[in-house]
Amino acid sequence: MKLDSKYFDRIRTRRRREPEPEQAPPTCQWDGCDKKGTHRAPVGRNAEGQFFLFCFEHVKDYNKGYNYFSGLSDGEIARYQKEAITGHRPTWTVGVNKAAKNSPLQSEVRSGAYTRVRDPFGFVKDGDGRGSGPRFPEQRKLKTLEAKAFDTMGLGANATSTEIKSRYKELVKKHHPDANGGDRGSEERFRAVIQAYQLLKQNGFC
Repeated sequence: MKLDSKYFDRIRTRRRREPEPEQAPPTCQWDGCDKKGTHRAPVGRNAEGQFFLFCFEHVKDYNKGYNYFSGLSDGEIARYQKEAITGHRPTWTVGVNKAAKNSPLQSEVRSGAYTRVRDPFGFVKDGDGRGSGPRFPEQRKLKTLEAKAFDTMGLGANATSTEIKSRYKELVKKHHPDANGGDRGSEERFRAVIQAYQLLKQNGFC
């Protein structure tokens, strides 16, 4: 390696810094107090980020009488607390945005003239949401007992009220004790069907 290489000129060693002398803490800002001011206390409203420095005894006295809303009326305090929920940022009612509502794009969508959306399967037609494409019924989200009740009656989760009632009449007629000569298994099935139907009825399925 060449000792006169240009890369040696770029090597620098970091000098050890001298420790800075410790500064004495400021004096308490309470009138007539000469103790160290080691505790911060907020100045007040419209002076966020600014603090007084007090000793321990005087910061307690200051905090006892501190009132951020001093000088405000009850209405102004209530308004401040309401705006604080959103971080004092402006908000709008859901669905209300005049700038977007009156935009040319929205007016075209409402009038049905906006046709730039690709719809190869025909789910949307003329902007009215009624397409000619296939429709799939939404699957109900059932609780455990509800799912068990549908299973007991031999029905799917999307069975209509009419289907549930019709199936109930059919099963009751089939498993009624009078029609089965007192068969124990049929009697238990009869009770299970009645309980399942009552559960579905109470939960608004029929």
